[in-house]
Amino acid sequence: MKKVYPDAAAALDGVLFDGMTIAAGGFGLCGIPELLLQAIKDAGTKDLTFASNNAGVDDFGIGILLQTRQVKKMLSSYVGENAEFMRQYLAGELEIEFNPQGTLAERMRAGGAGIPGFYTKTGVGTQVAEGKEHKDFDGETYILERGIVADLAIVKAWKADDTGNLIFRKTARNFNPPAAMCGKICVAEVEEIVPRGSLDPDNIHLPGIYVHRLIQGDHEKRIEQRTTRKREDV
Repeated sequence: MKKVYPDAAAALDGVLFDGMTIAAGGFGLCGIPELLLQAIKDAGTKDLTFASNNAGVDDFGIGILLQTRQVKKMLSSYVGENAEFMRQYLAGELEIEFNPQGTLAERMRAGGAGIPGFYTKTGVGTQVAEGKEHKDFDGETYILERGIVADLAIVKAWKADDTGNLIFRKTARNFNPPAAMCGKICVAEVEEIVPRGSLDPDNIHLPGIYVHRLIQGDHEKRIEQRTTRKREDV
């Protein structure tokens, strides 16, 4: 099956629909599927639910979809770098389901592994646990978390072959593998597509069986918070 598409718009053709749930890889601005996010913005798909650790910044990442009011709900862990995200939430314009980071990653992984739910101690006794089933194991209380199965997963990788085997670069690995796993359809964008058979099987982070469509593109390597100091003369 051909997996390589010419661009992000072509790779998302026939996949997007209003009201869908999308799992997006990345952490802050590291390893985010920026080309696919821009294509979703251009398509005008609305009432979206995103499962993503955060929403990037105001003018990059999922933040561009918040600006156009295409996002209805976020399943996230952290919102601190995006002023518009916070503004919409505090104004009651955006629904947020907060998840501890490990719980969110495991919810994605579980959904991709066919596990409908799991018990965790994280969040017990906090607002995270409200309305969730509690169960005791060996004298400790746990809460039930549901696995996430998204209509679409969008991820960013470093290298791929034409079968969709993916290698992520360093910390850009973050949420990308579990996000890719939990999508009914997974579209990946990469910096380089190499010939089939040229990737060392031991170095592949995500097997191509999870990836349905693939694009190669040029990416903007932004720094989320640039910290510098004045040079001192030696």
